[in-house]
Amino acid sequence: MSLIGQSFEQLEETLVADGLSRAHGLPLFKALHQDLESAPEERESLSPPLRRWLRNRGGAPGCAPRLSEETASEDGWTRKYLLELKGQTEVEVVLMGFPGRFTACISTQEGCAMGCVFCATGQMGFRRHLSVEEIVAQVHYVEREVRRRHDDRIRNIVLMGMGEPLHNFEGSIHALEILTDTRGLNIGPQRVTISTVGHVPGILRLARHPKRYNLVVSLHGSTDEERQAIVPVNRKWPLGEVLEACREYGSLKKQRIFFAWTLIEGVNDSMAHARRLAELLEGLDAHVNLIPLNPTDQFSGEQPGQEGVAAFQKELRKAGLPSTVRQRRGIDVAAGCGQLRSRASCSG
Repeated sequence: MSLIGQSFEQLEETLVADGLSRAHGLPLFKALHQDLESAPEERESLSPPLRRWLRNRGGAPGCAPRLSEETASEDGWTRKYLLELKGQTEVEVVLMGFPGRFTACISTQEGCAMGCVFCATGQMGFRRHLSVEEIVAQVHYVEREVRRRHDDRIRNIVLMGMGEPLHNFEGSIHALEILTDTRGLNIGPQRVTISTVGHVPGILRLARHPKRYNLVVSLHGSTDEERQAIVPVNRKWPLGEVLEACREYGSLKKQRIFFAWTLIEGVNDSMAHARRLAELLEGLDAHVNLIPLNPTDQFSGEQPGQEGVAAFQKELRKAGLPSTVRQRRGIDVAAGCGQLRSRASCSG
């Protein structure tokens, strides 16, 4: 495992195993995750023995993404980066700017096994999990971009890029442990969001994890039959099991759960759908994120008009269920929810 994929404690153990003092751990961890502009082995702030050890290892990063393509949205605040990782793996990362903050949307897998019919990543199929270092390296890349372009830093991380984060539980959670470490980038757990299509074992594991990240669970359907047509993995984890896991999560974590609902015209956007959704979430501390469908090449569905979206939200409000219509960002460069994919999959 490369150094950037090691937690602070693992890094200390690596140093000790190679005959160096554990005391080198803190300056090295800071060099790896705070000062991202130069190679650690070249930094005079590190001791000569530590720099020599780093050079003997061939340097520190181990996984420096190479930019394959960059596209900027006309909105002026959204950029999409196609990054080449190890073994010609390509993933897309999105940087979104908002007043007072920047958010990085990060990928956790190449492709996705969940197969959601409206999602470009799901249409790719599953290729492999990304390693801890590959996930961390994506954040490092966009952090450098924010520093260079805006003299600012990443404030929020959302695991909503390519892949199902809870399918790659070990890689995703270990990467977040590194990224939220106060000795490194120090991104607060409350500023991290994990999005899942309803991976029940992962939700239950996350419920017992000591850190409190924000959780978004994608539903998209209010009955099993309806949901299976959109989210095939519902056959493995039916709606009832997903909601039971969410209730256990809410009971243990004592925190609000967000539920994503992609609005598809004529499929799941009626007032009856809204009422059933409110019934499903009754008793949960829930908030619904409404996402008008974003276009992808292999799905012919359409998003409802603004009036339809507003009517759906009004029906939820009548039932006492809070909701937000997700701000659409980067649609013109296929950087919106459900639009990410690798270049290889685009070219066939």
